[in-house]
Amino acid sequence: MPYPKLFSPGPVDVSKETFAAMSQTMIGHRGADFENLYASTQPGLQEIFGTTRPVFISTSSAWGVMEGALRNLARAKVLCLCCGAFSDKWLDVAKKCGFEAEAVQVEWGDAIDPEVVRAKLAEGGFDTVTFIHSETSTGVLNDLVGICKVVKSFPDTMLIVDCVSSLSTVPMDMDANGADVMLAGVQKALALPPGMALFAVSEAGMERAKTVKNRGYYFDFIEFAKNAAANNTPCTPSISLIFGLQYILGEIAKEGFGPRQARHAKTNEMIAAWGAKHGFELFAPEGRRSFALTCFKTPEGFDLSGFIKNLKNKHGLLINGGYGKIKGSTFRISNMGNETEATMQELIDAMDDVLGA
Repeated sequence: MPYPKLFSPGPVDVSKETFAAMSQTMIGHRGADFENLYASTQPGLQEIFGTTRPVFISTSSAWGVMEGALRNLARAKVLCLCCGAFSDKWLDVAKKCGFEAEAVQVEWGDAIDPEVVRAKLAEGGFDTVTFIHSETSTGVLNDLVGICKVVKSFPDTMLIVDCVSSLSTVPMDMDANGADVMLAGVQKALALPPGMALFAVSEAGMERAKTVKNRGYYFDFIEFAKNAAANNTPCTPSISLIFGLQYILGEIAKEGFGPRQARHAKTNEMIAAWGAKHGFELFAPEGRRSFALTCFKTPEGFDLSGFIKNLKNKHGLLINGGYGKIKGSTFRISNMGNETEATMQELIDAMDDVLGA
């Protein structure tokens, strides 16, 4: 039985063309062929990150870099901005790395208020802040500009930004916003298979890393920078995934970054309109909703598991029944990556068919 097409929020559907690009002849990673491949990715990556800094390629999940960023930048006390499963987890990770860590905690489904962050930082002692731009578990898109502005008003406080499910759907403007680390996985809006992470580090972030002891090796920012200067990676990279990344960046260049963002906004609105038609309430607040996915509240008495199962069995399409403590009480539909108005309409027609059955 073939696997269903994924409309869940990561991994998402990977195109046949992307797989074909990944199937190129294998090359060595310590030679000119790989250096040329690596270098070819930098202009496109810098555009979607909004930076003139090198964008590093890590053979890991985004969580590897999320932990690595703490090990490179944090000195003693970390403030974690928590509003969902993944941002909440960062608090646990910070503690497990041996740091003193506190949270600005809001209810899942709410966005982080920059002024609350300002008040907490004003208590003093924090040297690093962790922040998730698009909280994939809830569909909330936090105020990147506002949070960056607040954190950067506290000198020598590093800001680590997870843009895992927002990268390439909206402008990141890393340099203009003043983020110190910006990171993402490739299995979300870039529509690649899992197994690789991308990240950029500010000049101030690199200078901080140089002063931090016990950074380890695999995620040592200084090692990444040294190797990137020669268009390479510290450790053996996932070469096939980088071939795929090269292809995806080429497709983004053909479409245009602006049109790509507009496409995500349109397909996202299509799902919100479908939900409104059927009386499904949005989980994230108006004006703070991700453009990559939509999270709906499950109505009382609605057979969510039956709906998902029938959609999969009858139409070969898979959506997600919520994550973490809101699993079952919410469901999530992705529109990110390669999806178009036509493919989203196919999903909508299929969901309408299942609801009408």
